[in-house]
Parts: sequence; C-alpha cells; structure tokens
Amino acid sequence: MHSTITALAGILLVASSAAAQQCTPYTSGIDATKYPTPWTTATSNGVLNTPEFQAVYNGIDWTKVPNIPPKNWTADGAAVTTGYSATDPDCWWTATQCTTPKHPNILADIVACPEPGTWGITYDDGPNCTNTAFYDFLKQNNQKASMYYIGSNVLDWPNEAKRGYTDGHHINGHTWSHKPMTSLTNQEIVAELYYTTKIIKEVTGVTVLYWRPPFGDIDDRVRAIASQLKLTATIWNRDTDDWNIAIPASQITTNFQNFINEGKNGTWSKSGVIVLEHEIDSRTMGLAMQYYPEIKNAYKHLMPVASCMNITKPYAEDITYPDFATLAGLAPTNTSTSTTTVASSTAPSPTDPRGTAAAGQHSAASDVAANWVMGLISMSAGLVALVF
Repeated sequence: MHSTITALAGILLVASSAAAQQCTPYTSGIDATKYPTPWTTATSNGVLNTPEFQAVYNGIDWTKVPNIPPKNWTADGAAVTTGYSATDPDCWWTATQCTTPKHPNILADIVACPEPGTWGITYDDGPNCTNTAFYDFLKQNNQKASMYYIGSNVLDWPNEAKRGYTDGHHINGHTWSHKPMTSLTNQEIVAELYYTTKIIKEVTGVTVLYWRPPFGDIDDRVRAIASQLKLTATIWNRDTDDWNIAIPASQITTNFQNFINEGKNGTWSKSGVIVLEHEIDSRTMGLAMQYYPEIKNAYKHLMPVASCMNITKPYAEDITYPDFATLAGLAPTNTSTSTTTVASSTAPSPTDPRGTAAAGQHSAASDVAANWVMGLISMSAGLVALVF
C-alpha cells in the first residue's frame, strides 16, 4: 500500500504541474452557437426557437409521458420531499430510491451488475481538463470504465472527451448543465438530454444510448422523456461520496474500504455492484487511482457497465463493445450478439476536436450536421434527418 501511495504522489505531482497547461482553453472547430450556453440550463442561447429543437420536441409522443409536475428543490440544492406521497406514485429515486418505473412505456433503470463479484466502474462529471494522468493510469492498467460526460464539459474540452472514447471507455451522457432533472420543465429535460447527446456525437462520432441523471434525480416523467430519446438511465448501488468536500476525508476513506471489504467477504457472491465515482477534479481522480489496486484485488472483475450488462451495442451506430465474457477472459474476443439492438446510424464522421490554444474561445466552424438516431423527422433547408 505504501508503494502505491508513493507512486500516486508522483503521478499527482506531475499532474499538478501540468494542470495549468492542460486547462488552457483552445479552439476546436465546433460551432458553439449551435448549442446552449455552457453551464446554463440547456434551453439557453435561443435553442428553443430553432427548427432543430422544435423537430426533436415535437417528435416525442407526449401521450406516453406521465403528467407529473416538476419537483421542488431548494436554492442550496436539496430536494423538497415533504408532502410527497409515501406510495411513491412517480417512482422518484431521490425520495425512495425507486428504479422500476410505475408507468408504462418506460425503460427501467440499470442499477447493478448481474455477474457475481463484479465492480461496475463508473466516473461522472467529465471530461475534466486535468484528466491526462488519470486516463494514462487507466490505460496503463488496461482498465476500461463507463464515463458519464456533461455536455458543457464536452463543448469546453473536446480533446479530453475524444480521448475517453478512443481509449475504449464506455461513453454516456450526464446532461448539459448538471441540474436536478425532476426540477425541470419538459422542454428543459429534452434540451438537457438532446444537446448532450449531440455534442458527444460531434466530438466522438457515436450516439450514446445510456445516461445518468445528476444526483440520481429521476422520476417517471424524466424516464419517459429519456425513453422517447432512446436513452436508458444508469444509477448505482454503491456511492463513494468522493465528491463531497463537506464531509471528513476519513469518511470517504471508510466508504472505499467498506466497499473493498464487501468484495472480500462475499457480499457480492451472487451479484455485482455499480459504484459511483467522479472525474470532477484531481482530488477525486487521485482517490480513484489510490484505491484501484485494492479494488482490483477484492473483486473478480472490474469493467464498464455496458460490459457487465452484456450490452455489446451501447451506441446507436453499429459498433460492437466487449461483453462480460470477453473482458472477464472467459471467451474469445469475437462477439456478435447483444442484449440491445439498435439501427445503425449513417451520420458522417465528427469534426476533429484537436485545435490550437486560444484565449478562452472556441472558433466558429462549418455547421456540423446533427445527423443521429433520434426520430422519424426529416427537415429541409440545410437541416439533416433526425432518426428517432
């Protein structure tokens, strides 16, 4: 353990000295005017009035979306559950941890890896501009993970998002601005999901089919809208609380150690676990690297959620991802079946996100087509087909 900590200290020292350079804004060829303003609710920057958004919004069958009003949240980010029915009619995770929808035509949440002794490895809130050392660490350990990217971060740091995909990680959406989803209007929910999927598509070339709601905040209204956009929610059944600077560091250490002990004592002898960790900053990425060796020793298998769920088609495009047996070393790497079947996309290759350093601005480039699997809508006047 001492050698691991010493090695980690060296990694973090290098990462710290390189952080300023890594986080220098750069131009990328992405036309930011086609997207909401970063870090604001995704209905910003006039997107609601665009034919593109109107086509997406009107393409949803709203008769399949439950008439559930937005939930109340306090200004300091706490859900108001007082007065909410104990019967949980909305399957509101924040109030009851409900993950099985109570309304029809809704995709159920993914919560845990089904395979025994398996740690579903997930990192939220990326891509982070200081993730080079962390991604290098994962690559050196031949470790793939499920990454849940915030749309605003992808727009700001496309190089880092592109690397996540090219390194073989399972890329997912995590909304545009990281708001509690049940607090939003229907238009805001659609925009948060749609523009996150769009920017990930432009940068990586793939259309994600899985997403994670910030704070786990989801109910059947949010699920129904996401389902119409072909997005399945991934939650978790263990939370490291690594992001929480309001609690003692010793508590986070205890959380990691408890989960490591569960891998050793047989807690997960009949099923697996999906664990919430974060790519927020060097501190959370440092924790991930620090505890990785112990986690790997405690669990039989560490792998992305797509693989532990045997989802070999995690994107709308016809791209095959390794299944459980492949990553567990139990089968040849030639895999042709999938638990999820989606039509392939004919979208063109994305704009290369590599660019030159600039003073905090992304340059405007040619209009990149939002040509991806989301509809039966065809638009003229320069807009491409949206395939739902």
